[in-house]
Amino acid sequence: MSTTQAPAQTPAVPEAPRAKRRGSAWDTALVTVLSFVTALVISAILIAISDQQTRSSFKYFGHYPGDTFRFAWSAIWHTYQALFYGAIFNPHTAGNGTLAGYLGPISETLTDATPLIAGGLAVGLAFRAGLFNIGGQGQIILGAIFAGFVGFHWHMPVVIHLIVAILAGVLGGALWGGLSGFLKAKTGAHEVITTIMLNYVAVNLLGYLLSVKGFQAPPYGQAISNPVDHNATLPLLLGGSLRVHLGLILSLAAAAFVWWLLKYSRLGFRLRAVGANPFAAKTAGMHVENSYVVVMLLSGALCGLAGVSQVLGTNPQITGDIDAGIGFDAITVALLGRANPVGTVFAGLLFGALHAGGPMMQQYAPIELVQVIQSLIVLFIAAPAVIRAIFRLKTSGASVGAELAKGWNG
Repeated sequence: MSTTQAPAQTPAVPEAPRAKRRGSAWDTALVTVLSFVTALVISAILIAISDQQTRSSFKYFGHYPGDTFRFAWSAIWHTYQALFYGAIFNPHTAGNGTLAGYLGPISETLTDATPLIAGGLAVGLAFRAGLFNIGGQGQIILGAIFAGFVGFHWHMPVVIHLIVAILAGVLGGALWGGLSGFLKAKTGAHEVITTIMLNYVAVNLLGYLLSVKGFQAPPYGQAISNPVDHNATLPLLLGGSLRVHLGLILSLAAAAFVWWLLKYSRLGFRLRAVGANPFAAKTAGMHVENSYVVVMLLSGALCGLAGVSQVLGTNPQITGDIDAGIGFDAITVALLGRANPVGTVFAGLLFGALHAGGPMMQQYAPIELVQVIQSLIVLFIAAPAVIRAIFRLKTSGASVGAELAKGWNG
């Protein structure tokens, strides 16, 4: 007699871990927002202290305290208003009815954010593999050199010329980053040391090239390269009156690629495993040394893309400051974005807004306050326990440094 057996039921996926991950994501987002707000509040205090009228009113605070608060509020309001006008929307320029008047500020924010997003992705991707790529400056410079040289030395049809110049810039950054990965894999040299040293090499290499005829622009009296051909420049997205260019789309596409790479690809899983525990990954049969080379190649390529945005989009001629400090700002962007591609995009936009609105803030406060705001944001992001203590939130997370040390596998 045969007996029928009920088909085995597939066990349901437990909801607890999924809910825990969702709660952890919301918790991280809340701490990030509160870190930003706290940084703005403390910066507001510094703005008030730096205001001359507010400081003068301290002398008679006991008799007329209202003056101190009124002057302080006026300084804070006008400074942050200037930041908004310079980075998002300026109703005074919008009154002329032109596209540049309406979208000029946000265009500058997007333009400044473009290389920051690419650079932040580069640093964040290296973080995921347990490496600290501090050589963004050199990789951006090499990317700009390669892209710029192809842009002004070669002459090709419009679309082909642009594509080849972009690929050349990405290749230049990849080679410079991959060199650090190779040294790490073959000799055990720490990537922080090698990338810093390669930054100096790149800076001096650029200085030499800017003095060589054929690279330097005639009449050969200034340290500036030949201008990139129009065929190789990144097309503007909103017309000739606004600076935002195709590099923004490339950076967003790079963010989508990094997100897919880390979440769905076998290579991304291997990189995260190596970042979490290289010894366990090696025991499991993974080639840790090869992973170091690959991730630094990819990280350098992303920095090279930032260099492409600089020389083919923003500055059609290479100068000694073509990197514009982006290589080090990218570290801050990656930290603020918690090495997550989506978070890095928003962090890049935030820092792009701070850069774009900074010049207008100078009417009411020192430009250094923008750097103070950035530093305070990073300080509180890197120490979430401080924010939890201030707002009396439930303790459930470690510092950014501890999370990075674990490979960011949460």
